[in-house]
Amino acid sequence: QLSESKRIWNGTGGRHPEGPHIYKKDGWYYLLISEGGTEYGHKVTIARSRDIDGPYEGNPANPILTHINKNAQNSPIQGTGHADLIEAHDGSWWMVCLAFRPQTGSHHLLGRETFIAPVRWDKNAWPVVNGDGTIALQMDVPTLPQQPFDSKAPRITFNTKKLGPEWIYLRNPKQENYILNGKTLRLKATPVNLNSMDSPTFIGRRQQHIDFTAGTSVELQKGQPQDEAGITVFMENHSHYDLFVRQDAKGQQSIVLRYQLGELKHIEKEINIPQGKVQLQVKGNNEFYSFGYSTTGNKFQEIAKMNTRYLSTETAGGFTGIILGLYAVSASSKAQADFDYFDYQGNE
Repeated sequence: QLSESKRIWNGTGGRHPEGPHIYKKDGWYYLLISEGGTEYGHKVTIARSRDIDGPYEGNPANPILTHINKNAQNSPIQGTGHADLIEAHDGSWWMVCLAFRPQTGSHHLLGRETFIAPVRWDKNAWPVVNGDGTIALQMDVPTLPQQPFDSKAPRITFNTKKLGPEWIYLRNPKQENYILNGKTLRLKATPVNLNSMDSPTFIGRRQQHIDFTAGTSVELQKGQPQDEAGITVFMENHSHYDLFVRQDAKGQQSIVLRYQLGELKHIEKEINIPQGKVQLQVKGNNEFYSFGYSTTGNKFQEIAKMNTRYLSTETAGGFTGIILGLYAVSASSKAQADFDYFDYQGNE
């Protein structure tokens, strides 16, 4: 049974004090929190007490991690916070934290990423993160034996019995609309579209690199006018770029590039193409998403470039990052789309 809640430390005065962790070391209770909000003013502060209930004394050198100050204002890593401290089996101390990497200007799109940094934590002393309370993309320090992650193939084919854990849905999916038939991923379209707060027929993977190339091959079947299937660069239900195929009443198939940005919705380009499979491609870099298509599978024609900043956290809201999604929408629920593969190659 839990006791009544009790306020034990207010932090150093930064807004949104949150994410507390308590550690016992050398007879002290150390209380680690984040302050400043999940943005450029984020910071990690620490206090300690001999009694778990307090009173807690703040570290005179707070914050112990932040990139809000001048010494890290040009760092490619910003918004450092939500940290945790870990003691390795050899007695060394480390900090893992969340932060983001801005792209064009002060906009970021990948959401918060996890970073690790060395910590010096002497007996009865305050922990010191990476010497000066900042972190970097490259930190040359004595470390533990490293184990590289298994590399993933750039192309995922859908000839498996189930999808890997990297694939995610929007809200609670209707599993009967996702079919692995041994050759393709078949998405059964429903009237729920990408702007809805319901669960559209959608499955996606996170954008993990600022520079990347992604693509798929799709065939829309039993399509009625306004039915669509394709790939989306998705931040929120009100902010996404969509590259898709659709067919008119006479069976003419077309490639469409559309953007949805808050209340703004616009067809950027529509191109007639032959019936059958079409390959869709999205390339990302610091400033643009470039969209292209192919009907032969090898030579892609660029359709247009869309600015990355309109899907950023600072413009669109949200902070969980871009999802590259495959989807299908049908007013009649009769259409279905077969996806042969999904390509993703990070270029950094």
